[in-house]
Amino acid sequence: MFSTHGILVVGGGIAGQAVCEAVRDRDPHVALTLVCAEDHKPYDRVRLGRLLEDGASVADLRLRPDSWYEDRQVTVLTGVRVVGADLAAGTVALSNGSVRHADRIVLCTGSDAFVPPIPGRGHDGVVVFRDPADCAAMVAGAEGIGRAAVIGGGLLGLEAAHALAQRGCATSVVHLVDRLMERQLDAPAAAMLVPAMEGLGVDVRLEHATQEIVAGADGRVAGLHFADGTALACELVVVAVGIRPQVELARALGLDVDRGIVVDDALTTSDPRVLAVGECAQHRGTVHGIVAPIRDQAAVAAEVLTGGTASYEGSVPTSKLKVMGVDLVTAGAAEGEREVLAADAAAGTYRKLVLAADGTVLGAVLLGDVRGAELLMDAVRARRVTDDGLALLAEASRATAAELPDAAQVCNCNGVCKGAIVGAIREQGLGSTQEVVNVTRAGAGCGSCKPVVSELLALERAGAAEEPAYLCPCERQTREELSGIVRDQGITSVSELGAACGAGRKCGACKPGLSYLVEERQAGRFRQERHAKFINDRVHANIQSDGTFSVVPRLRGGVVTADELRRFADVADKYELPMIKITGGQRIDLLGVTKEQLPAVWEDLGMPSGYAYAKSVRTVKTCVGTQHCRFGLGDAITVGIDLERAMEGLHTPHKVKAAVTGCPRNCAEAYVKDIGLVAVEGGWEVYVGGAAGASVRKGDLLATLPDEGEAKRVALAFLQHYREEGDHLERTYGYLERVGLEAVQEAVLEPSRTAALLERYAIAKAACDPDPWLERYEPMVPRQFAELDSDAELDLVALAEATR
Repeated sequence: MFSTHGILVVGGGIAGQAVCEAVRDRDPHVALTLVCAEDHKPYDRVRLGRLLEDGASVADLRLRPDSWYEDRQVTVLTGVRVVGADLAAGTVALSNGSVRHADRIVLCTGSDAFVPPIPGRGHDGVVVFRDPADCAAMVAGAEGIGRAAVIGGGLLGLEAAHALAQRGCATSVVHLVDRLMERQLDAPAAAMLVPAMEGLGVDVRLEHATQEIVAGADGRVAGLHFADGTALACELVVVAVGIRPQVELARALGLDVDRGIVVDDALTTSDPRVLAVGECAQHRGTVHGIVAPIRDQAAVAAEVLTGGTASYEGSVPTSKLKVMGVDLVTAGAAEGEREVLAADAAAGTYRKLVLAADGTVLGAVLLGDVRGAELLMDAVRARRVTDDGLALLAEASRATAAELPDAAQVCNCNGVCKGAIVGAIREQGLGSTQEVVNVTRAGAGCGSCKPVVSELLALERAGAAEEPAYLCPCERQTREELSGIVRDQGITSVSELGAACGAGRKCGACKPGLSYLVEERQAGRFRQERHAKFINDRVHANIQSDGTFSVVPRLRGGVVTADELRRFADVADKYELPMIKITGGQRIDLLGVTKEQLPAVWEDLGMPSGYAYAKSVRTVKTCVGTQHCRFGLGDAITVGIDLERAMEGLHTPHKVKAAVTGCPRNCAEAYVKDIGLVAVEGGWEVYVGGAAGASVRKGDLLATLPDEGEAKRVALAFLQHYREEGDHLERTYGYLERVGLEAVQEAVLEPSRTAALLERYAIAKAACDPDPWLERYEPMVPRQFAELDSDAELDLVALAEATR
């Protein structure tokens, strides 16, 4: 059918990934190459706003792990663009100077941000919200300013405004027309968003045409001038007014281009060797700017590419998301000649159906109350006819997952219908929600459909409780089962474990958990493999939203010398780092370090790694205790430093934060740490399972001990117990709530069991790496701390990692 050159997909976004998956579902052997202009493998751009949250990275948005591409023999090229092609010869020229061969090309080039020609748009402090670098610029620009302005009141603009408001930045949304999200909402529904926005501190200015972005004497943004003569003072401007299909490559190839790349019902362009899918494609005059149609288009394109016939008839635009913290579902038309409405302004809910004259359901808008969304979206897609729109709305509000038709699309992100979910549960005997997510991909995107997935699972299991959590859901393998395989077969790496039982080979999401399991069980016999680690663990630094890294050295007990402070300042100046930050764990964070700068920064600092990037023991906070405080009952600094030395370098199921405080006044916050030691009259108390982040929980009192030595022994015994028994990514507080304090006390405090735990702790401690930053002298793989700039280098690194 095709020669061995196969298919080349241009564009590493959602559309490109969807085409690769659909092709592989139909043909596991055809040569398949994905070319990504960005430096990342495909990620979920719909959730780009997550990068504006503290600690989130592009890795958190990845659509598939590296092993997915390896196992399915999909060649992925990142950081390169297609710059031309000879369609007759079947060759494609790349920006790195190399040439690839392909019989068919699929353009999934997506769209670019539309930037209106506003005078001043080039000033410092003007950011276009479209990619990870833009998110990094927004985060940096919002630091310490008085106000940010977002130009654009559509989905992207409101997402940007919400994220900025959540960061504590006063924000104004400036919109040209008379209502927000005019493409998805009618005027009454849009008006109901305004109170929610104002409640978050977001100022809304409708019917404001930005005439100019003005700058101060320093060249940075100072405000906006509007056509009506008014003005707004601001120090950051985010432009999010819309998108334009990316058609430059198609135009260069001589393809028919209108607003988008013109395609027929087979998604084929004016050249039969080239197809187009996603935001760049124009089908029957329509360019879809949302995710939902992409899966439909990808399925048709894959059928055509693999020798079949299929026809794309168009898609009903649907979306299911949160806007300003308010649930929103839209499907089809937002307005029409017949409308049925049920609204409650006081409750902030709005439910509307749009009907044709004959009762055909043409659209739905649900705001604040999205019960029965799947049923109504199915009614729009199926063009269901109803005599009573209010009755249909009422039916939807009472609908359960059992009443949904099999064709009802449960997951918009990945295009998964109820029938596919139920079929997978029945055919594969799935027993947990996470299994269903991994197998069907329903819920693997934004996650809003997971409650429906869980409800369908409960129905199929006749109400029986979900099965225990699997460390590898794809293979239905528990931590205990995999631990037995590791022990019995003497397995020392994740690759060996995968070869032995298949764990981690399908979706790859469990590989970091498998890596921890093998390391914990085998201690000094564990063989590190970079493909089984997050990027943070591979380069020993925490990746930021702009692709740079933060560096946090170990400062035991939060104590720093004058010489060390000078080194921080010298390094920041030498490498022109944008920020030095005091962390909540009494550490100093250097931000903005590039990957290739990491070894030199570590060398100049001359301090060990603080493991701030890893699932490990992070910090031991201390107060000054009896060394300086008149209220002190115990030497918190000495105990804290000793405890940190004893625990540092050990990997754990999730991050562990500890503290030692010299009296119950709790200045070091020991009551809300994973492990907290508190000096009291006559001894020390040891608390475990505390939390002060997204979850707030006072720790449980594990024991009261007569002296600091016994307190440290019990703390270390608990740490080892948690290392052995906690599930991967389960914090200590989750573990305590799961098994109960009494079970932990029995396991940790009984003298013989304490001794055994401490013996295993000593073995693990002896085997751990006290300072992974020393890899600057002997990198684990070639170019570990350098950017990869050619296919040859990528292949060398992959070979080195595979053979270590």
